[in-house]
Amino acid sequence: MPELPEVETTLRGVSPHLRGATVIRVLVRNGALRYPVDPGLDRLLAGQPVRAQRRRGKYLLLGFPAGTVMVHLGMSGSLRLVPAGEPPGRHDHVDLELDTGLALRYTDPRRFGLMLWCASDPDQHFLLRELGPEPLAPGFSGDYLRRRAGGRSMPVKSFLMDSRIVVGVGNIYANEALFLAGIHPLRRSGRISRPRYDRLASAVKTVLTRAIEQGGTTLRNFVGGDGKPGYFKQSLNVYGRGGEPCPGCGKLLREVRLNNRATVYCTRCQR
Repeated sequence: MPELPEVETTLRGVSPHLRGATVIRVLVRNGALRYPVDPGLDRLLAGQPVRAQRRRGKYLLLGFPAGTVMVHLGMSGSLRLVPAGEPPGRHDHVDLELDTGLALRYTDPRRFGLMLWCASDPDQHFLLRELGPEPLAPGFSGDYLRRRAGGRSMPVKSFLMDSRIVVGVGNIYANEALFLAGIHPLRRSGRISRPRYDRLASAVKTVLTRAIEQGGTTLRNFVGGDGKPGYFKQSLNVYGRGGEPCPGCGKLLREVRLNNRATVYCTRCQR
């Protein structure tokens, strides 16, 4: 699934081509996504200039004078620029054709993503209003994590992946951050000290920043806004490496399932 670095990579790839551009028309080939695409999207956007582009968690927000298009890439989606009129593939569901000769193309083989129209403040939309802070923002810290974890018995990895606690830390990056911080993923979140949460908050920022710099992680079919794959997979320490030697101590990494997600860690380096 595209996670925060992949979504940020997509945003950075498409933004320079959207600034100052105007939508000519919207082609919806298949609007049956997780939530149906508004059948009037062409009427709403035709002639509208793109005013803003930003990310909130794993959502891309494209701002127009009349409202906002909210995009989520689902399990396998992508948003990239192609020449307007380029023949679509089987899973190319929506095109926003621009006056620059390009089209912003939404592709989603599994159709778990979405492209929603929001006429009001998108931060108050039911999909966004309960989201936690951004992990790369100043407000995300060890002190914040320790306060939110107080009294909780849930595993720290599940706690870290709860979007109400912090947005965008998906399975891959939770594994990597916990390894970097030296914290066992199954440890109770309420039993972790403030200094260790300081290390974890720093590790989350480090892992996500590195992933963004390298264009995200390609595990199946993720591509950025320019159509190129991400390369952070080459830098993964533990995710996908169960049974291999730990890069820190050489002991074989252990892999278990937590909430039906692969969880890989070192029993020696992570406590």
